[in-house]
Amino acid sequence: MAYDEDLAQRIRELLAAERGVTEKKMFGGLAFLVGGNMAVAASGQGGLMVRVDPDQGEKLVAAGAAQPMVMRGREMTGWLRVGSDAVRTRAQLAKWVQTGAGYARSLPAKGSPG
Repeated sequence: MAYDEDLAQRIRELLAAERGVTEKKMFGGLAFLVGGNMAVAASGQGGLMVRVDPDQGEKLVAAGAAQPMVMRGREMTGWLRVGSDAVRTRAQLAKWVQTGAGYARSLPAKGSPG
């Protein structure tokens, strides 16, 4: 399944004012990186992949809209999957994009994309 291009455009619009944003196709989706760190992605499996503070992951899952991200049978600490139904409105999507961008921004910047 290809990622949702409309969702990717909505993410792009929300990140338009953010400095240091790049896009990269990865994991079958389109990832948005802030300072070289992945923040959020339009997932090839639908919905979003969101990078979060590992200490906040369980709390965000408990709130109900997100699930732990699982790759190759392993739960990925610091990553959440948010279904399409939970990002239908601009406000819903903005919450997750801001969460991912904020955490990515808190990490040491990686080298210039090239």
